[in-house]
Amino acid sequence: MISRAPARFLAFALVTLVCAFPSRAEVAHAGESGFLLRESAILSVPPGKAYAAMLEVGKWWSADHTYSGDAANLSIEAKPGGCWCERLPSGGGVQHMTVVFLMPGKEARLAGGLGPLQSMGVAGSMDWKFDPAEKGSRVELLYAVGGYAGAGPGFKDIAPGVESVLKAQFERYKRYAETGRP
Repeated sequence: MISRAPARFLAFALVTLVCAFPSRAEVAHAGESGFLLRESAILSVPPGKAYAAMLEVGKWWSADHTYSGDAANLSIEAKPGGCWCERLPSGGGVQHMTVVFLMPGKEARLAGGLGPLQSMGVAGSMDWKFDPAEKGSRVELLYAVGGYAGAGPGFKDIAPGVESVLKAQFERYKRYAETGRP
C-alpha cells in the first residue's frame, strides 16, 4: 500500500505557503510544466554590498520558512558546488540549493527546489543579478521551476504560493542589505 502521508504533507505545505503571505507580485509565467517568478528592486547600496548581503542568508531569511525554526542555521557556501544548507538538531541537515555559478558582485545562480518543491520531481534555477543603478544597485531575482508536479496541485496552482513566500523573503533581503536588519 502506498502511503498518503507525503501527499498530505505537500498539500498542507502548499496551503501554508498560499495563506502565509498575501500575494502582491505577479508570477512572470506559469504553465503545465513549470513556472517563472521574478522579483526586482533598486537598493541604496552598491552591487558588491547587495551581493554580499544575499550570501548572508541566515541573517535575513525568515525562521518561519526553515526546517529547524532558526534562520541562523542557514548558510550559503560561496563557491561553485557550494551548499545553501541548514543545520538541524542532532547533526542532521538540509541541502536547500547548490551554488552553480558565481560572479562576485554581479551574479549568483543556485539550483534546487525550495520547501515542498524539494520532494517533487522538479528542477529549479534561482538567479540573482546585481547591476549598478543611480544611487545604488538594481537587484533582480528569477526563480524558474519545472518538472513533474505529481498528482496534487499543478504548477499553476503552486506558483502563487511560492511567489508569495519568495516575495516576503526578498523584502527581508532588501531591508537587510540596506539596513543590516531583516
